[in-house]
Amino acid sequence: MAAWNVGKVVERTQWSKMLYSLYVESDIEPFEAGQFVKMALEINGEVIGRPYSLVNPPDHRPLEIYYIEVPNGPLTFRLAKLSSGDEILVASRAHGFMILDEVPQAKCLWLMATGTGVGPFLSILATDKPWQRFERVVLVYAVRTLSDLSYQERISQISVKHPGQFTFIPFISREPSDFALPGRIPQAIIDGRLEAHVGINISTENSQIMLCGNPHMVKDTTNALIERGLKKHRRFDPGQITMENYW
Repeated sequence: MAAWNVGKVVERTQWSKMLYSLYVESDIEPFEAGQFVKMALEINGEVIGRPYSLVNPPDHRPLEIYYIEVPNGPLTFRLAKLSSGDEILVASRAHGFMILDEVPQAKCLWLMATGTGVGPFLSILATDKPWQRFERVVLVYAVRTLSDLSYQERISQISVKHPGQFTFIPFISREPSDFALPGRIPQAIIDGRLEAHVGINISTENSQIMLCGNPHMVKDTTNALIERGLKKHRRFDPGQITMENYW
């Protein structure tokens, strides 16, 4: 138990039938936007924990996570039942390399997410770093239905704060919409629809792409970008694609 701090739930937001945000007051060591922290509950005498990306920027409290309730999942089912005042275990240190300090310089930063994978990007976008380092920042956020498109007010605030520098492109794959692109992100890269809609070309010379979300999206989008000549970024072998699987 020494690795855990006891946190207190201050709020829970339900976005749709299965999507939630949880806000927790807890001590935590300084972290970087885009990192994740492990949260846990004691269930039947056993501490069960999972990593969750932090949605809040490093200088903002409470801690905030965005998650989907997994059917028959031992932890998220219980997280979805927590309310203000309940206790939860929080790891004292965040981890992860989905941070801008690991991303090389470029003209345009593309943040491509599915579902709850948008969480770490919202943390990054709430800091000064992307706006100081990149001329253009594009958030691509793909979900199945309109009800799954969470955090719209927060994204609108980013648009207002950074006009001309920030572009938001939603995708909705399983119902018609009058404002979102249909289908999946990788196909929209392959057929050119995404770049045409934004008005910016993705290239090795001007682009850095961060991917977070469904492993199928991450894999297929990575392959589509590699076909275009881009490559995975590694610390000792710089490229253009940084990725993290996150449901």
